[in-house]
Amino acid sequence: MEFLEAIHVEWCEMWEGLSEHKLNNGDPICLFMGACWEYMGSSEDHHHFRHLKHPKTGAKEFAYIERSTTRLSWASNGMCA
Repeated sequence: MEFLEAIHVEWCEMWEGLSEHKLNNGDPICLFMGACWEYMGSSEDHHHFRHLKHPKTGAKEFAYIERSTTRLSWASNGMCA
């Protein structure tokens, strides 16, 4: 697992992918009761995110975005301009 810095070429793409998921309605942050989406790191294949209390479900959610420049895929229990 590695942690990508905000200047990394994939940074904006992964946050845009997070906002596009139907659970988030275009919002990559989803602030709710002091909790928001947190970037947890990246593996060779995915970027990993978690939300401790998502506003749509009221539950802890996880999102895994495939590392690809041509396609974003999702698996979930669920900032750039």
